[in-house]
Amino acid sequence: MHVATDTRKAVATASGPPPLAFVAVVVANVALAFGPWFVRLADTGPVAAGFWRMALGAPFVAALALAGGARPGRLTGALWATLVAGGIAFAADLGSWHLGILRTTLANATLFGNSATLVFPLYGFLVARAWPTRTQGLALALAAAGAALLMGRSWQLDPRHLAGDLLCILAGLLYTVYFIAMARARETMAPLSSLTLSTLASIGPLLLFAWALGERLWPHAWGPLLGLALVSQVVGQGCMIYALGKLSPLVVGLALLVQPVVAATVGWIVYGERLGAPDFVGAALVAAALVLVRRGATGRVEAKEAS
Repeated sequence: MHVATDTRKAVATASGPPPLAFVAVVVANVALAFGPWFVRLADTGPVAAGFWRMALGAPFVAALALAGGARPGRLTGALWATLVAGGIAFAADLGSWHLGILRTTLANATLFGNSATLVFPLYGFLVARAWPTRTQGLALALAAAGAALLMGRSWQLDPRHLAGDLLCILAGLLYTVYFIAMARARETMAPLSSLTLSTLASIGPLLLFAWALGERLWPHAWGPLLGLALVSQVVGQGCMIYALGKLSPLVVGLALLVQPVVAATVGWIVYGERLGAPDFVGAALVAAALVLVRRGATGRVEAKEAS
């Protein structure tokens, strides 16, 4: 796919986080929250489900990239290395997280699997060499409190869950590596072009991983896997990669907390997992954190322009 400098990024930086990118990151996390449900419905192994997510999603992503004007072109070695590293990191993230889901509670898996909520913003602060502002610190505190309430009632430390917990923590760290690689790729590439190449790079490792584990690869029912590919990979990751080129690591990291909120709602509707007052308060705190960090960024830009 061709290398295309996203000139709109400079404009977005000058005018604050664009509303479309903010909507995209929320849509991305809503779509990604349905992933565990599709994995649970799939009649393949968990890692094999990740393979089919990428294999079935790749043609759709590539077609969208070509329809948007992308054409095969020459990439630098450094850019290839970044995309391949991102694809492999994402493959390892999916593999370890899908395995962890089967070895721990759903609450633990969601909490630890989204540890990028704190790690990715930390990376952003280190790169910027600046501590978070008061508004950003308050948003992080609200998000942390919301996450604690969302997971607090069901989260538990148990030796039986240790292997699954560690796998999910590993998945969260690998997801951060994927975010960092794709954010760098987005500096010089269009979103769908970078997503297409990173998706292709992840297919082989997931297939080898599933085969090495002896998982069932060929499904009887294709519906859950097709849903996983279209909803999680095409819509979810498509919107996420777009947002990575437009929003700060802090906003992207906080938006990840939309996933447990939506996942809890899916569990309530589909599996009858009842929600209590702490769940609703936690969801409200997460929403308040997103609104606060969005308004804080806009306010700084307006103040800068006024001066």
